[in-house]
Amino acid sequence: MYPIVDLVECQTIAAVQDEQHLEIAIQSEANIIFLLTGSIFNIKELVDRVKAVGKHVFLHMEFIEGIAADKSGVAYVAKNIAPTGIISTRSNLIRVAKEMNLMAIQRIFLIDRNAVIKGIKVIEQSLPDAVEVMPGVMPRVIQEMTNLTPLPIIAGGLIDTKKEINDALAAGALAVSVGTNELWS
Repeated sequence: MYPIVDLVECQTIAAVQDEQHLEIAIQSEANIIFLLTGSIFNIKELVDRVKAVGKHVFLHMEFIEGIAADKSGVAYVAKNIAPTGIISTRSNLIRVAKEMNLMAIQRIFLIDRNAVIKGIKVIEQSLPDAVEVMPGVMPRVIQEMTNLTPLPIIAGGLIDTKKEINDALAAGALAVSVGTNELWS
């Protein structure tokens, strides 16, 4: 079994895109927070705030200003920031994170059939702990992905209602990452 499954207590993940919303995420029912904001100057403080309340935090490597989305950036994050893990669209960063004992979520964009096929090949090579599929408002495709890989699927992107969260979960997603803070509870 994949260890990330054991982390999920609330199937709604707070995807924080603005530092001003971090406190709302910390106070929400979500026990996992995706940080899609921050910079080299404050990311340690943001991660420590999340960890201090017993929640898990994943950094999206491509969205943290001043930290390169490369091998050295991941090494810096692992050594100095110490989040639960990272999120990335880059399979090489997923492999590096795993080598550094960070959990890793491979984010893929499913825009057509070719993207689904290519996405499966990428995750077979990078071996992440989970896959975040975007957009998350495609229950049929989420179900197809759960049939194509044993990896846990996280649906994300364009989720605007509780019904869309429930539809993604019913299609087999382990959890749903949501940027709208009204949906975090």
